[in-house]
Amino acid sequence: MALQTILFDFTLDAEKTATSSQRQDVARVVRNELEHVFSQLELAYSMESLDGGYFAVLHENKETIITCRIFQQGLLTINVEYYLADGKEPLMSFDTMRTMELILRQKLDSDRSKYLPPIKRGGYIDIYMTSSACMYTFSSPKVIASMQNERIIEYDIDTLVYEARSPFQKIQIMHSKTLGNMLILDELQNIAESDLIYTETLMGRGIENYEGKEICILGGGDGALLYELLKEKPKHVVMLEIDELVMQACNKYLNTICGDVLEKRKTEQYEIIVGDCVEYMKKFIADGRKFDYVFGDLTDIPISGAPIGECWDFIRTIFEHSFKLLKPDGKFLTHGNGTSCLESLQLFEDQLRLLKPKVKFTTSKAFVPSFMEEWLFYQVTFA
Repeated sequence: MALQTILFDFTLDAEKTATSSQRQDVARVVRNELEHVFSQLELAYSMESLDGGYFAVLHENKETIITCRIFQQGLLTINVEYYLADGKEPLMSFDTMRTMELILRQKLDSDRSKYLPPIKRGGYIDIYMTSSACMYTFSSPKVIASMQNERIIEYDIDTLVYEARSPFQKIQIMHSKTLGNMLILDELQNIAESDLIYTETLMGRGIENYEGKEICILGGGDGALLYELLKEKPKHVVMLEIDELVMQACNKYLNTICGDVLEKRKTEQYEIIVGDCVEYMKKFIADGRKFDYVFGDLTDIPISGAPIGECWDFIRTIFEHSFKLLKPDGKFLTHGNGTSCLESLQLFEDQLRLLKPKVKFTTSKAFVPSFMEEWLFYQVTFA
């Protein structure tokens, strides 16, 4: 049993929501469409807000509550909330939600809209994974996660295995009955025991030849990439990871994907340097050190409309330093984001095209179980 909350957002022409009568017209269109699903809908309350907007509360049999808010700047939000008992069918199916969004988008001449599938509240382990906030409470083995690219995903979490905060980030390891232990950093899913395909696609297993090669990994604190690369008999691997606590947690709770490589910080085959990768890259450049492969196993491509801000600056810094570390025939391998994030992927590729000396790139993709979506990976070489 749980409370179901469904959210709809629409962006309208601000000139069509500027006056009270225009907002009333929008409200009538919304109510007429809602009545196709909620036939006994009644208006409980409405008002013109002080900031020049419109707010209304509607209900069906005082059980389903719908709030509608229209902002004079052109934003419309609709929230549908009701209690769903065990064994009962939801009031709105995914098809119904999608149809309502499309019809309202057309009738309101909206240039942008979206809906979020039911957020289940109460009686769950609820994790809202966004870039800024996280909440969770325990009582039954479920988790709902809102991912960075505006998707809602439900995991079958049954245990919080580990939780700590390092000087750099919040670290959690949770157990999923289907995916195994999952590493979550700052509320974002990173890797799970089920995700060997992620590592294999990142490294191009069966395509790249690492035997006798010198390799640098940027990030990679879960140890999975280092563990799999060592199976390919490279000459030497150096890994630059800033967070010691992440490695300690993964060594204990994710050793199915990292083996015992995080037990030691230096062997004949590899060295793990704990520190800021950018600073060590600068040192390697000054020393004239070169690598056959550099892996960017760091932050995802930001979801944004323009390549500005701290994350994009960091990505450009990594590009600049990585190609100074590569041998002439070397290769930079990294992960991107979900294949549905077309705008952000295009921004990322635009940044690659600006590099000097010029580079060329290919891509590969794989469905990553714990991401529950297809992910894009990049292979970049000098042009």
